[in-house]
Amino acid sequence: MYLLDQLQTRWRQGYRTIAYPAGPIPALPDRFHGVPMISLEQCAKECHACVDACPTEAIKLLPQKKNFELDLGKCLFCRTCSQACPSGAIKVAKDHRLSVRHKQDLQISKENSQPRLAAALDEKLRKIFGRSFKLRQVSSGGCNACEADVNVLSTIGWDIGRFGIQMVASPRHADGLLITGPVTDNMLLALQKSYEALPEPRVVIAVGSCAISGGPFAGHSQTHNGADSVVPVDLYIPGCPPHPLTILDGLLRLLGRLDG
Repeated sequence: MYLLDQLQTRWRQGYRTIAYPAGPIPALPDRFHGVPMISLEQCAKECHACVDACPTEAIKLLPQKKNFELDLGKCLFCRTCSQACPSGAIKVAKDHRLSVRHKQDLQISKENSQPRLAAALDEKLRKIFGRSFKLRQVSSGGCNACEADVNVLSTIGWDIGRFGIQMVASPRHADGLLITGPVTDNMLLALQKSYEALPEPRVVIAVGSCAISGGPFAGHSQTHNGADSVVPVDLYIPGCPPHPLTILDGLLRLLGRLDG
């Protein structure tokens, strides 16, 4: 009877996998934090409250140029800057699209208020990876938040397997590495060996602020400030942690499945 109850419950639930990208974008939670948007017109430039509040020094104000610099690779998307701003000059966008191919594309300013979204792999690599893309996930000292959101993509609600994307147990069976965490001393050798075990051609994806810049652990004597200090990175997905939709968006862009 128990098995029959389970089958009946599953039948009543119906099809549960999101339709995206063929269908509408799934609703983001109210607590989702996108790119901090700074209005220089509202900014009281002499206060520097946002700069002082930022735990990772991701924001710089340039009053002499009437501009600012925001490094999304360092940003924890914690909203501390917007909460500290006395003039309400910082709002948080709700756009989930954040992934880039080059680290410098994560630099935000008055002229570039959004990251330059990731371009697809070249045609040769898309032919190799476009229908079957296997990744070995390496947690290089992460707190398990990014790892958890990566794991969500393999559940029935997201089902990245329908895109030919699969997480595998060994780098020898993988096309690339998906790296989380700031690369601690204890994980340095494991990451290097995992990369060396990948057959060529190979791809590396850095997920989360720790894997991109070291996050809140940047500069610590026991970390290496992100994955690209150890291995070359082909895709950066910022966030702390990135929403599963942000991660999926980045993977599909890399494979040439998304244009907008």
